[in-house]
Amino acid sequence: MSALLSYEEILQNLKNHSKTWVITGVAGFIGSNLLESLLRLNQRIIGIDNFLTGHQSNLNEVQSLVSEEQWARFQFIEGDICNIEDCSRLFNLLDEHGKNQIDYVLHHAALGSVPRSIEDPIATNKNNIDGFLNILVSARNAGVKRFIYAASSSTYGDHPALPKTEGRIGRPLSPYAVTKYVNELYADVFSRVYGLNMIGLRYFNVFGPRQDPAGAYAAVIPKWISGMLNGERLFINGIGDISRDFCYVDNVVQMNILAALNSNSLNESQIFNVAVGERTTLNSLFIIIREALLKYKPSLADYAPIYRAGRVGDIHHSLADISKAQTWLGYAPKFTVSSGMKLVVEWYVRNT
Repeated sequence: MSALLSYEEILQNLKNHSKTWVITGVAGFIGSNLLESLLRLNQRIIGIDNFLTGHQSNLNEVQSLVSEEQWARFQFIEGDICNIEDCSRLFNLLDEHGKNQIDYVLHHAALGSVPRSIEDPIATNKNNIDGFLNILVSARNAGVKRFIYAASSSTYGDHPALPKTEGRIGRPLSPYAVTKYVNELYADVFSRVYGLNMIGLRYFNVFGPRQDPAGAYAAVIPKWISGMLNGERLFINGIGDISRDFCYVDNVVQMNILAALNSNSLNESQIFNVAVGERTTLNSLFIIIREALLKYKPSLADYAPIYRAGRVGDIHHSLADISKAQTWLGYAPKFTVSSGMKLVVEWYVRNT
């Protein structure tokens, strides 16, 4: 394994040497955070989104946070990864020099949520498997250097061991988990058969700015923050002892950049956990969010949740072993749950 650059060295190099990146799901929560970070580093970005779960407001906010020159480096296609013609168009956009060589793909377009997949497995399969394959084929045809994709901790399924290590998985507990595992299988095949350099990032409960608090399938953190700010009743499924390895989105951005730039010695498909390596129960999470909000809304001091029955398809405990990412890529998460929560709460207060 070749010597690793530090994350700070990689960021400095990127500022001086622009690459071309494709981001799928660019108007979504993680996609828009990747877009913002890479534009700030003067990178050229080609993005696609169909606004099924992403939002134009996310792109508008990114535009307001970067310079006009940086924003001009972004090309956007409103399209659907389930449509192979849209995917082909994505990989054939020309730059100002008439070239379309794409260096890296960050694939984040997907239909998330375990409950949604249980309710509508066909839509989940269409977006997460058919769409994934369309992007893979288009990237292969375009001669992309490296393909990085959002995998999921749901792939660990019913395997009881903690912490979760990349080489040990159990049986999937939801259609969503099945689709994310199929992504990993396809990535491995495309690596071995076509020589496409593939890296999957198994995300563990990512949170941060621009995560949508609305809708039946909203993630717990934005839903709870929004609920507390609006004085709504909030529920905890079970007795609150369910635990997760919550990961602030800036840690995810770091891993995507490291996977792209610090993995030159990896010649076959690889999977990495992306998390903090700390377990937080739902009861503890509720307290962390409430404490972070008290400076903005002191009346929350006595606010308490309502407990109800557990949810089908949920993994009871989740904790990541991040040692592989630390050793192979130089990953060093900068944000804990508490430090990340302070930043995300500030964002929701500003934007609610």
